[in-house]
Amino acid sequence: MKHLFFILPAVGLALGAQAQQPAPAKAPVVLKSGHMQAQRTPAANRPDVAPQFPGGATALSEFFQQNVKYPEAARVNKVTGNVLTRFTVEADGRVSSPLVVQGLSPECDAEALRVLALLPAWQPATRKGQPVAIQVQLPVPFGNSANLQVEKSKTKVKFE
Repeated sequence: MKHLFFILPAVGLALGAQAQQPAPAKAPVVLKSGHMQAQRTPAANRPDVAPQFPGGATALSEFFQQNVKYPEAARVNKVTGNVLTRFTVEADGRVSSPLVVQGLSPECDAEALRVLALLPAWQPATRKGQPVAIQVQLPVPFGNSANLQVEKSKTKVKFE
């Protein structure tokens, strides 16, 4: 009987410790470009219509092909891939605050920022019919242009 007195509190503590462990965190929801979802109570900063490059994804692909100059140092070192950039499309459509989110090499990063400075004004995002500023992440391709593929009839660029 004496042993039962000590065992019951120990079992109770063990069960209580299991109940206090936090539930595993859910994976974050990743929204893909071109797949905007309507919400019953949308967030104040979520646009109804995403910003658009003038001429669409095909024109954006052509813009990169015409303006990105593959740095000689990257060519010698055979550096290929994408520089992931972020910038803001302001309510008037102009591009501001460009930065490199995930770099490839210092030369490619600098070239990506140079090309972002050349971007023309976009059609701004809208919320309830009013233009709003919104951040955009965009990969800038370097190296083999065969990696760049524009999906037909969709307003997004696919980089493989």
